[in-house]
Amino acid sequence: MRRRRLLAAAGGLGLSLASARRVRPALARLTGPPLPPPLRRGSRIGAIAPGTWLDSADPLITRLRQRCADQGWELITPAALQARWRWFSGSDAARRDALRHAWLDAGLDALFYVGAGWGSARVLEQGWSLPSGARWCVGFSDCSALLLAQLAAGGTGGVHGWFGGDADQWRRLVALLEGRPVGPLQGLPVQGGQVTGPLVVTNLTIATSLIGTPWLPDLRGALLVLEDTGEAPYRIDRQLTQWRSSGLLQGVAGIALGRFSWAGDDILPGDFSMDEILRERLAPLGVPMISGLPVGHGAPNLALPLGRLARIDGRSGVLELI
Repeated sequence: MRRRRLLAAAGGLGLSLASARRVRPALARLTGPPLPPPLRRGSRIGAIAPGTWLDSADPLITRLRQRCADQGWELITPAALQARWRWFSGSDAARRDALRHAWLDAGLDALFYVGAGWGSARVLEQGWSLPSGARWCVGFSDCSALLLAQLAAGGTGGVHGWFGGDADQWRRLVALLEGRPVGPLQGLPVQGGQVTGPLVVTNLTIATSLIGTPWLPDLRGALLVLEDTGEAPYRIDRQLTQWRSSGLLQGVAGIALGRFSWAGDDILPGDFSMDEILRERLAPLGVPMISGLPVGHGAPNLALPLGRLARIDGRSGVLELI
């Protein structure tokens, strides 16, 4: 996954790293706290940039502020949001402190990860240990690292999604945050069967970078939803081979693939196509599998909640929340 320009185009606290290394329960047996309270009129949303710095000319914040206001929510934009250090929105320690402060702020009802690109895992490395409570946290791309860490800690409320896009994309995200039902996602059938389990939704490259850390959830019993951008098929092959070789995919209940995009000249004559790589590496797991979901970099990027029970139907190509 490439850095800043691809995201722009797509539209217990304080614990040490050593103390964070603990055995994580299989998601099939995850019985964590309930979901956060639904957002309502008057809810306050904290905007956080855990990775790459935000361009002051980026209209995202202005548009997001208006969208929140239309829902009766207030978007809180701390001064740290405009900090800059090299590629990042402040030093690693400063970004960690901003994230910790937001999590500890009882006056915030949700966190929106508005800056990604590169650097979220560096915040986790700073001794950050996400609590196990319920907290709405929305983001994708590089911020998948924070969503996965939240789930690995037993927390609820992580949502893989984006604040841009058209009105339908925004309405789906709002519905999830307000506790209302959302429709199923239609993809393409790859491998038959029907299976139920908790969702783990992530950018493949970011999740691969967390292998061997305490921030990657146990995937046994999970429905794994993957997406990526800017990676040639041979690099996706390399990553999925690592997943297979490490045993991470053993026990996964189902696979759903979102959008995978790459440059056309990344494929040379005789190379495998992206679709061939994904099927060849994942179909041998023998679990229900679908592809082509409207999830990930590009439009639309429809929101999915991590940890929520869902169903994959490999015959119809449908993923739906339960």
